[in-house]
Amino acid sequence: MKISIGNDHAGPDYKQAIVKMLKERGHHVTNHGTDTFDSVDYPDFAHKVAQDVDTSTTELGIVICGSAQGVSMTVNKYQNVRGAVCWIKEIAGLAREHNNANVICIPARFTSIPQAVAMVETFLDTDFAGGRHANRVNKIACS
Repeated sequence: MKISIGNDHAGPDYKQAIVKMLKERGHHVTNHGTDTFDSVDYPDFAHKVAQDVDTSTTELGIVICGSAQGVSMTVNKYQNVRGAVCWIKEIAGLAREHNNANVICIPARFTSIPQAVAMVETFLDTDFAGGRHANRVNKIACS
């Protein structure tokens, strides 16, 4: 699977652990985030991840910042993107199963690295349930 990932200065170590897991599982990863703790602006990388998902360049996206709120607001501006702020793996699973989320938004200041890795694994391993949920998801987009 092709996956885009991006992060601001709150998440280089999170990204590194997640990318390691993704590559071990055989996924192709596009890195749009910073690799340093020097301050950067979260929209700069969140837009790149969202554009990849919106245009189907990648199948899923992962964005990481301090609270995950800013990256969530940014990625959810795109018509074909459904970004979900997740803080435990159960939320990540429900975001995929019920909401067909295609970008997971991780709050680095409120989760541990092992939690973040587990959330991404759950996100990847959970399928959209469809059914009654599909009707609801189809009502999300503005067009």
